[in-house]
Parts: sequence; structure tokens; C-alpha cells
Amino acid sequence: MSRVVRFLSGEGADGAGRTLAEVLTLDDAQLERRHDFIQWLFPLTEPSGAVPGSPVLTPEDIVAIRADPRAQAALAAGARRMGEFYARTDAWLAAHDHNHLRITRILRSLRLLAGDAAAEGFRHDILQRAAGAPINARTLEFWVEA
Repeated sequence: MSRVVRFLSGEGADGAGRTLAEVLTLDDAQLERRHDFIQWLFPLTEPSGAVPGSPVLTPEDIVAIRADPRAQAALAAGARRMGEFYARTDAWLAAHDHNHLRITRILRSLRLLAGDAAAEGFRHDILQRAAGAPINARTLEFWVEA
């Protein structure tokens, strides 16, 4: 079992040594300030441009995560936590913000690992919160494409 699968199943730690439970309990200020957790909570099949050494999903990882109820629960819990974060903060409601890349990652990872319904639910909540905000059109396109 790879490190990212162990992390999402609650049996391992991320690159900074944090467990899933520890990541999910980071406060809003920590979520905003730290940039090395999102790649573990919402992994993808390509390397992160922001955090070298972050996990990169293999086909075997994808199969394992999709089949593991603990990993599925972790993805749902991560989406809830990040949704709460975006509901309570508004710095990301700007033309350009690093959280826009995080949101795109979350959407792509959820679609890949948890399915369309999970991704669509998260996107719906984000777009509802972002309605009327000056988020740039290209970012909104990324969210629709994700």
C-alpha cells in the first residue's frame, strides 16, 4: 500500500508527518497558511507544481482508494472541512488567489477518486459561495472543466 493510500485510510502520515485526523483538525488560519497538506488530502495523477515530493497517484492507488471505505470517508471529510473553510473565509473571493488552485485540485481529485456526485456537490457549494465575487473567468472555466 502506498503512502498516500495509507494516509487516506487513516493508517499513515503525510509528508510532514501529520495523520489524516491531524490534517482535518487544522484551524482555518493553518489551512490558509500551510501549503503542503492539500496534495495528500486530494491527490492527483500528476506532480504538484507547488509542493515537490507530494504524492502522485498510480493506477493501483486509484483502484485502492476507490475500493477503500476509509479512504472514501477521508475524501468526504476533507471536502466537508475545506467547504467549511471556504464558507468561513472570504480572502479567496478575489480575482486571483492561491485557493483557486486548491479548489481546482479538490474538484479533480474528488471526480477521480470519489465520483461525479462528490465533485458536483463540492463545485455547487463553491460556485454558490462565489456568486457575485470578482473571481476571474479563467478560474471559473477551470472549475467547470474539473
